[in-house]
Amino acid sequence: APESLMQALEDLDYLAALDNDGNLSEFGIIMSEFPLDPQLSKSLLASCEFECVDEMLTIAAMVTAPSCFLHAPPGTEEIARSCWRRFSHPAGDHFTLINVFNAFKAATANPTHPGNSEKWCCDYFLSCSALSMAEMIRAELVEIMKRIELPISEPDFGSEANLLSIKKALLSGYFMHVARDVDGSGNYLMLTHKQVAQLHPFSSYYSTRRIPEWVLFHEFSISEGNSIRVVSEISPHLFAELVPQYYFSNLPPSESKDILQEVINHLAPVSATEEEQK
Repeated sequence: APESLMQALEDLDYLAALDNDGNLSEFGIIMSEFPLDPQLSKSLLASCEFECVDEMLTIAAMVTAPSCFLHAPPGTEEIARSCWRRFSHPAGDHFTLINVFNAFKAATANPTHPGNSEKWCCDYFLSCSALSMAEMIRAELVEIMKRIELPISEPDFGSEANLLSIKKALLSGYFMHVARDVDGSGNYLMLTHKQVAQLHPFSSYYSTRRIPEWVLFHEFSISEGNSIRVVSEISPHLFAELVPQYYFSNLPPSESKDILQEVINHLAPVSATEEEQK
C-alpha cells in the first residue's frame, strides 16, 4: 500500500539511512548489510559507538529468533513464571534475554551432561530450538561484523556503564518505539500513534509491583491483546538526549510530548555547547 511505503521511507529517513535524494546514505548501506529490521540494524551499529557490541549482538539474535519463553501448560503458569524470575534483570526484558542466552550457553557448554541443554530448557519452560536458533543468528551477525570490519567490544555485561550504553544503543534505533504509563497501572500510551497497550505476559515486569513509567519496546502486537513485547525501562532524559529533533517535532501533541519538551529545553544549553565543540 502507498501509505505503508511512505511510512517505511519516513522511518528509514528518521534512522538516517537515506540521503537528501531518497537513496541509501553511507550509513544506510552499512545498515543494509545486516539481515535485520532497520531499527535493530541501527541499534547494532550504534553499539559500536557505545562499546556494547557483544551484548547488542545477543539482544539482536534473541529478538530475531522466535520467543524463547514457552506457553506453560494449564496449571503450571506460576511455576514457569518463578523459573523465569531467575533470569529477570531489573533494567528490563532486553537484559533478561541476555541472562537467558548466557545461561543457555553455560548449560550447553557442560560436556559431562550430553543432551543437557534439552533437559535444562524443559526445566525452565524455555524453547531449546528458539535458543539454538538465536545462537546461530548471533554467530552469523558476528561474521558480518568481521567481514565489514566493524569493531566488536569485549563483554562487560552487568556494569552500570555497560547497562547505560546498551540503553543508548537501543534508543538510537528504537526511539520510535517509546511509550509512557499514563495512569500508573500499566496502560502504556505510545508516543507515535497514541494507541494504548499493556505489557505482554512474558515481560519480566508483568505481575510485579514495579511498573516503569517510560519504556522502550521491541514490538507492538494487536493479535496478542494490544501488548508491547520485550520492554525495558528508559529515562525521559536519555530519550531527549538521543531522539532526532526532526522526529520529535513531528510527534502528535500529547502530555508525554510536553513532558519530554521540558526535558529537552532543560538539556538545550548543554547540547548547544556540545554542538559548537563538535
